[in-house]
Amino acid sequence: AIRELWSWREGDFSKARKRLERKPVSIERTKGSEILFGIAPCSLALSQSRRDLFRLFLKQSSGSRRLVMSEFVLQATARGVPVHHVKRRELDALCRGQVHQGVCLEATPLCFKSLEEAEKPGLGDEENPNQQLIWLVLEQIQDPMNLGALLRSAYFLGVDRVVTSQRNSCPLTPTVSKASSGAMEVFDIYSTDDLRSFLKAKTAEGWEVVGTVSKPEDVENVPVISCLEFRWNKPVIIVIGSEGDGLSLETQLLCHRMLAIPPGRALHPGIESLNVSVATGILLHSICSQKLRHSD
Repeated sequence: AIRELWSWREGDFSKARKRLERKPVSIERTKGSEILFGIAPCSLALSQSRRDLFRLFLKQSSGSRRLVMSEFVLQATARGVPVHHVKRRELDALCRGQVHQGVCLEATPLCFKSLEEAEKPGLGDEENPNQQLIWLVLEQIQDPMNLGALLRSAYFLGVDRVVTSQRNSCPLTPTVSKASSGAMEVFDIYSTDDLRSFLKAKTAEGWEVVGTVSKPEDVENVPVISCLEFRWNKPVIIVIGSEGDGLSLETQLLCHRMLAIPPGRALHPGIESLNVSVATGILLHSICSQKLRHSD
């Protein structure tokens, strides 16, 4: 009887232990922190010193990624950031099921910078004697995946500044950083609560303000040209509108010209436009490649 009781208890303990193992360990967050996830965002956040960093979480026994993980340990140690090796389910819980690639980093959020800071010369501005400057302005971009993709393209293609409207715009979240493949960690993003006044002021300074449109017939009182025909010889602002509605009418009327991407075939109704981040990538490549040619 004693042996039976012991074996029952042993089985009971085993089941209880398995239940505990299945339940993710709750990790208390530091007040005011957020959880970055993914290899590129976490690595760049560790290297840039733009955030306060609290803890680095790495997946245990990462196999083929062991070298990558050891590099993270070195980075974190150099910054004095504690490293915690945890199970995958703890990482899943930390970033709410996002694709973390075995890495999460607890850090303070990044904020938009003020327009006053945007007016200061940047690292590359003094190399532009012909004022071949390109700023990208985003009006009410709300999807974090789109915002991240836009930042990635802007950084890659050589945009000098990115400015967003404060109203109805996505904040700089960990999802944006992941979608930008970490570009958000190295590229300052500016914000304004008065987009119209900002565009008027830049026009007065001699900048050209160029809007974008998917359907040329929707635009009134502003000339529309193909992005392939666009030529520029002074600083330019490219204004991109929201995912659903595009540029507001008030913003359209502040543009000197509107750019459209010519389609490669007759389009079926309902699929007559591109995703905003894809369209912006095409437009920026067309415009930024002229900047590269001029600098040669």
